[in-house]
Amino acid sequence: MKAVCATDLSAASEATIESETCLECLGRIGVEEIHLVTVIPSNVHAGMPGIDFEKRRRQALDRYREVIEKAGFDVETHVVRGTPHRRITGIAETIGASLTIVGSRGKSPLENRVIGSTARNLARTTVTPLLVNRIERETEDPDVVREHLFQRMLYATDFSQNAERAFETFSYLRHATQEATLVHVQTPKDPDLPEEEDPEAALEELAAQLEEWGIETQIDVRQGDPADEILAAEAEYEPTTTLVGSRGHSRLRRLLLGSVSEDIVARANGNVMLVPPERMA
Repeated sequence: MKAVCATDLSAASEATIESETCLECLGRIGVEEIHLVTVIPSNVHAGMPGIDFEKRRRQALDRYREVIEKAGFDVETHVVRGTPHRRITGIAETIGASLTIVGSRGKSPLENRVIGSTARNLARTTVTPLLVNRIERETEDPDVVREHLFQRMLYATDFSQNAERAFETFSYLRHATQEATLVHVQTPKDPDLPEEEDPEAALEELAAQLEEWGIETQIDVRQGDPADEILAAEAEYEPTTTLVGSRGHSRLRRLLLGSVSEDIVARANGNVMLVPPERMA
């Protein structure tokens, strides 16, 4: 399994790369090869006097390479130019990555300019599952907020096809998952759940699958605004990662449900894993 790890070489993104526990979790789910990617923005010119941006970034990536190789992974490095989220997505597609990882400090607009905006743009456009690794705010030497990436999962579902695809990631996440909470937020219209079907029963069916893998599982059916209720569940259960599909129900509701996943990326206290729809051939 290959993963792309995007870094802007800030202290925040460095925390993701240098966390031994996070690297151990990636190994448990089957990641063997990590591609470190840093993007020099298009508005930074190679000819700016006294600064060799590409050389500096390659030197920084070489330091990160040593850390990750010591953890037992094969490592490739990429220094590219362009729009960060587009280049990151392009490399993920080219190498056939199964996961893209990006660090983000989260809520503060002032502290979330560079890698934060990249995380939000990747949430809209990613073609692979995207792990947004939450980093501490308001400190010069930040660490990851929750080290054990997949130990306690919060899975939010609207019973759409893409939510089912997100659930399928447990086929490999289960090797690092001990506990899971399955959440459904009822709204006035749930087009992908037949009227006669009980959401609690549907969650129980999913829970049974996880319990067969030895994952301790509980369910929670809520009512209200999807993003608000998912974030409330995160605050209550304190998962290490919240797992959601990045799109839901139908094309007509795509923008609405896309905004829910983006809202969760921006406002969640812990890590968030987004699973995009399957690409049409």
